[in-house]
Amino acid sequence: MGNVRLLIDFGSTFTKVVAVDSGKGEVLARSQVPSTVEEDITIGLKQALEKIDAAAHTGPEEEKEALACSSAAGGLRVVSIGFVPELTVEAATRAALGAGARIVGCYSYELTSRELTEIGEISPDIILLAGGTDGGDKRVITHNARMLSRLDLRRVYIVVAGNKTAYDGIREIFNTGIKNVRFTKNVMPEIGRLETEHCNREIRDIFIRNIIEAKGIARARAIVKDIIMPTPSAVLAAAQLLAEGYRDEEGLGEVIVVDVGGATTDVHSVAAGRPAHGDVIVTGLPEPYVKRTVEGDLGVRHNITTLVEQLKLRGRLPDNSYAEAIEGLSAVGRLPQNAAQYSVDTMLATVAVEVAMERHAGRVEIVYGPMGEMAVQRGKDLTEVRHVVGTGGPIVFSRDPGAILDAVLFRETSPHILRPRAPRFYVDTEYILYAAGLLAQTEPKAALALMKGHLTRYKPAPRHVPAVT
Repeated sequence: MGNVRLLIDFGSTFTKVVAVDSGKGEVLARSQVPSTVEEDITIGLKQALEKIDAAAHTGPEEEKEALACSSAAGGLRVVSIGFVPELTVEAATRAALGAGARIVGCYSYELTSRELTEIGEISPDIILLAGGTDGGDKRVITHNARMLSRLDLRRVYIVVAGNKTAYDGIREIFNTGIKNVRFTKNVMPEIGRLETEHCNREIRDIFIRNIIEAKGIARARAIVKDIIMPTPSAVLAAAQLLAEGYRDEEGLGEVIVVDVGGATTDVHSVAAGRPAHGDVIVTGLPEPYVKRTVEGDLGVRHNITTLVEQLKLRGRLPDNSYAEAIEGLSAVGRLPQNAAQYSVDTMLATVAVEVAMERHAGRVEIVYGPMGEMAVQRGKDLTEVRHVVGTGGPIVFSRDPGAILDAVLFRETSPHILRPRAPRFYVDTEYILYAAGLLAQTEPKAALALMKGHLTRYKPAPRHVPAVT
């Protein structure tokens, strides 16, 4: 096998495979086929591997050592529950997002019967139950545990990450013999202090050991070595490595990664986010240095109607001249086929990035108090971030990725949104960010070299590794 590694992403729309030489930091070949989750995930995988094997001269030996990530079958779907929305609910949500999850519901205070019915209808993979600081209120988290115990726990995992003094009572409520209930450390043990690492690990462990089995993705284990993490976790790991470097190999410094997909648009920032000006007061929960947000209403295939409405609100789709092109792109897995569809695809991706970045970046506002006028910041100040990487099919295969990435930039028309002012743009033209995140688990130095060698500084005509078709 030597230094050749096969790295796989089971996406909601496409299954992607990259063959890399980890010793040289080179991409040997890549392939992409429609995902076949509904029928059998291995059908698409075998098709993609056949193309890779022919192009890179790989075979069963490399396939048996291949590593994969997955966001197929809806990804890792989590409902977060806490006490106060701005505190433990927000802490639980951040913990789930950091683990590579997609948040499909948020609830605060005491659950009602109607909310419990909603959670049952949502049918999440995991319910993250938080609430109360250690030694603080345990009434709300205990009430919510009692409500959740009415659910069919054979179909959902519950991760308890709240006030530890309530855990004995919660164990009695759920019955310690139920393996689908896990206990981990409080995500907010004290007001204003977040501890999400233990919760992240628990969620990822459930994903790896149980959820991929339930979604049928585990069939792929008969072909490849393992499925080791959700795809967003792989991209986030790559972003952190690219920013921080590894040992004596320097990283780029603070980085934003924008990942536009068919089902979601994700933004990852590896940045401190402190105020650029000393006279600004920061409020709210402390922002994580490595932060991810997921916008489930901004997928460029699953949410075309929403994106078209956003374009209309911004006056960028004034008539119905693009209706036919929009209709042509509405099918999941459909790629642009003509100039009109490419134009529409760029518009959809652009507005998805713009809205996602607006939600991810921090904001500053002027408030008036006893001491007079004050500037108050909530969230991250990303104005000084110098590197932005674009990935995901609508960016990677766009005829004008720069137009899409421009949507992350600071705007004088909305100066309160703290988006980057003057970053360098890079395009993941060879679709290797997820692959670098996987490779980083065992060969971080090789993964960093791979990104440095193959992330393309934006040019009018970005290069591609020859497609395997």
